[in-house]
Amino acid sequence: MILRYLARRLFLLGFVFVALTIFVFSLNYLFPGDLVSNLTGLRDITPEQHQQLQHTLGLDQSLWQQYIEYNRRLLAGDWGLSFASQQSVLHEIDRVLPATLELASYALCLSLLVGIPLGLLAAVKKDSVLDKLISGLALIGYSMPVFWLALVCIMLFSLQLGWLPTSGRLGVLFEVPAQTGFVFIDILLTPAIDRSAAAYDALLHLALPTLILASYPTNVMIRFVRQSMLEVLEQNYIKTARAKGLSRAQVLYRHGLRNALLPVTRQVGLQFSTLITLAMLTEVIFSWPGIGQWLIDSIYQRNYPAIQAGLLVVSSLVICVNMLTEILHTLFNPLARKL
Repeated sequence: MILRYLARRLFLLGFVFVALTIFVFSLNYLFPGDLVSNLTGLRDITPEQHQQLQHTLGLDQSLWQQYIEYNRRLLAGDWGLSFASQQSVLHEIDRVLPATLELASYALCLSLLVGIPLGLLAAVKKDSVLDKLISGLALIGYSMPVFWLALVCIMLFSLQLGWLPTSGRLGVLFEVPAQTGFVFIDILLTPAIDRSAAAYDALLHLALPTLILASYPTNVMIRFVRQSMLEVLEQNYIKTARAKGLSRAQVLYRHGLRNALLPVTRQVGLQFSTLITLAMLTEVIFSWPGIGQWLIDSIYQRNYPAIQAGLLVVSSLVICVNMLTEILHTLFNPLARKL
């Protein structure tokens, strides 16, 4: 049963990737400009080079053969050159992607650590003052635009109070070479600096973007967990457990909590997708050197090879995380395997 389910999911994953690559490949024909330049990222191509590249890229063949050749280049790591820097697009993605993963991971962890307990507390204290307060704050946070909240927090905590920096990942006093792309790991790998001071400075730079980015998924998680817990508490097995004489704490822990948190595994994938999307706004506002800011800059510069590669990487990341959480949810919940 499990193997059959995994086979279906992997087949679906392959189908989605094929559809994604077809869409990204078709962008070469939709973008303005020369097709060879859009595929390679090269500028000022001579007529001789243009003719040779057409043959190399398979542009003198059918669309199906061009698509196969395009996938072959993707698997070989030949993603073209950036119009802006004339460097490998894959190299640039490798440089900016860790910053986005770092920011999104911390924001997701923060949303889970805050959203799940508050959601459970609101459900247990249903219709109380605490429930109304938590639900009201979650509704306000859910309705608040992320970019507006970011600007207000910068004005308050950075400009007025001076507690937190306004932009960047690390202060100019610390020279930390990017070895892995993850700032705290790079600090540990750099011997000639004060690691504790550098880590504290990196934490200050990370605090405000993480809080802003985590605000929306935290409010969604509060409302989702509260609703899930309330639905579980209305089930017959909960009433039977109470009738057997179990205490309220035993009923909540043994029966309510585990069943209410099962749908959260699937919700994690959805919220990660939201975080990747919101990271583009957050990175631009806080000058965070991640793939979101890089992709926005590429759009402004009409850097078509970078736009295609960024779209492919971000979409693939979202698809893989959603598929992984879907599989984990099914492994934890046997009833879902029958769907």
